[in-house]
Amino acid sequence: MLVNSFYSNNFRNLNIDITDFSSHMNVICGENAQGKTNILEGLWLFTGAKSFRMGNENTFIKFGSDKGVIKSDFVFGGVKNSAKIEFGDKKTAYFNEKALSSPQKLAGKFNAVIFTPDDIGIVRDGPDKRRRFLDVNIGQIFPQYIDVLRDYLRAVKQRNEIIKNLRYDSTSAILLDSFEEAIANCGEKIINYRKNYVETLNKSLLDIYNGLSGGRENIILSYFNKNEEKSLLELLKEARREDSFTGTTSIGPHRDDLSIKINGIDARTFGSQGQKRSVALSLKLSSAEVIKEKTGEYPICLLDDVMSELDETRQNYILNHISGRQSFITCCDPKSIERLQSGKIIEIKNGEVN
Repeated sequence: MLVNSFYSNNFRNLNIDITDFSSHMNVICGENAQGKTNILEGLWLFTGAKSFRMGNENTFIKFGSDKGVIKSDFVFGGVKNSAKIEFGDKKTAYFNEKALSSPQKLAGKFNAVIFTPDDIGIVRDGPDKRRRFLDVNIGQIFPQYIDVLRDYLRAVKQRNEIIKNLRYDSTSAILLDSFEEAIANCGEKIINYRKNYVETLNKSLLDIYNGLSGGRENIILSYFNKNEEKSLLELLKEARREDSFTGTTSIGPHRDDLSIKINGIDARTFGSQGQKRSVALSLKLSSAEVIKEKTGEYPICLLDDVMSELDETRQNYILNHISGRQSFITCCDPKSIERLQSGKIIEIKNGEVN
């Protein structure tokens, strides 16, 4: 996949029209708060996923304006395409000038992986961060997964509402059957998608992590859920009484986790800050390899402030050894890009190309 252009009018602070990206490495440099990350965010939104930043989507529009727009021309599968998102009273997406029913419908049409400093939370924080990592990346390869996940979460919410009254009204148990069947049906599909994704991810993860760490450590992922000996439907029925006290559903893929081990030791508990950062970056770069395997093309790689806490060896690996794909890196320190062997440097100031 190759991005040929990116246009923005009043998206965040950006008013730019870039039509000469490098097909390999693009380094977006400038001081803080100039709009570097906004470019990555704009490109990421074409995947159909939500922004990787926190905050209300109303902030997408430049202060003092009532609407904004981003557009991109790109090649995917050897075919020239265009995508546009308009921001106003609502967010409207277009693919090849045809309006879509939802921006989520861009999923599978524009593929990207994104790394931000907050992604260390995939390793450091709770299971919800690791589940989101899986869900976002699987959704890019298999857009139907998004629908299955949405149906699953809706059924869980409905079960939670009913089970709160189970202690006071036992007849409500009859209502649980249909929702638990929906949870089990969708949940089993989600688990299979996730397990297959992790298995594929492991194929490239070790090589990439070795490149970043200098080959000194081994890494492996595994997906696990609480009980694999019984069906999800059986477990849900067994958990009814306990769940009635908490008003939540304690069993299912919304409670599962991803295990990350370095040399057989849990990375979340015992990994150093540098190891956790390298693991998170390796996961993102490995997810690009999975997309390549499933679609036949690499996604674009969006790397936000990835250089600041890496040593020279790791910086060199990022700048010059992520081959075969188009990458976009934001950077504040000019010294960290002196080792760039080929590519393009784009300087941003006050939301414009300097």
